[in-house]
Amino acid sequence: MSGEGETERAERLAAALRANLARRKQQARGRRESPPATEATDACQPPHAGARPQTPAPSDGEG
Repeated sequence: MSGEGETERAERLAAALRANLARRKQQARGRRESPPATEATDACQPPHAGARPQTPAPSDGEG
């Protein structure tokens, strides 16, 4: 790869990294203003979420 091509590639990479950093900082600011994720997700889950269904006990051999 030529030196000029490497420079252009490095500049594109640096620009992409700066944009990514700015986006992540913005997302972090938004998260600080909102409630913690655990409280927000717990409120949305029904009380039985993840519970195993109840099965009737086997009969005593009648039938």
